[in-house]
Parts: sequence; structure tokens; C-alpha cells
Amino acid sequence: MSTLKYTEDHEWVKVDGDIATVGITEHAQDALGDVVFVELPEVGASLAQKDIAGVVESVKAAADIYMPVSGEVTEVNEALRADPSLANSDPLNAGWFFKVKLSAADEITALLDEAAYKTLIA
Repeated sequence: MSTLKYTEDHEWVKVDGDIATVGITEHAQDALGDVVFVELPEVGASLAQKDIAGVVESVKAAADIYMPVSGEVTEVNEALRADPSLANSDPLNAGWFFKVKLSAADEITALLDEAAYKTLIA
């Protein structure tokens, strides 16, 4: 069973076992507008929670993507690199950014659940 959590920086994190998939939320892509470029982390990179993992650029702005949890990047979404508009059209599925093997699973508990995230963006 997967767990879906959110950060105050508008990333979502779907956790399956010790692997977390990371992307930006509907709210983030809506605020950014049309995404035209994504910079993704290197596979094999070990990053700590809150480290900058990448960049998303839109017609309006550029925004850093922060590591919601500590771990090693195991996969990046090459389809997103080829077609950044996936972050707009399907941010919670096809528009995912990268996957991380968790190194501190307890960090997940500190992230926001859906109700807390909805309160944050209200």
C-alpha cells in the first residue's frame, strides 16, 4: 500500500516500501503555468532532506525542487525531460520527477497529509 504525503514547498511524495516517487502538486503546476523545462537530479546522487534536487522552469518563473526526504536517486522521469508539459497535464502520475530510495524513512511522518496540505493552500 502506498502513502501519499506533501511538503510545504508543494511537492508530493508517494511512498511504496523504501522507494519514494516525487513530483510537484496540482497547486504548484497551476501557480507556475506552462512548464517548459525540468532539470532532474543525477541517478545515484545521495541527497539530504531539503537539498535542492532540481529545477522546474515555466513561462512565468523558475522554481527549485527540494528533496522531501533523504535518500539516493534511483530513477528520473526521462519522459518528463523530453516533454516537460507532463508536469502540467498529469502532475500526479505521468509528470513525476524522480524516485528515491529512502535513507531516513521516519522523515515521511513529518510531511503533510492531504488534509493539512489543503489547509496550507486554502
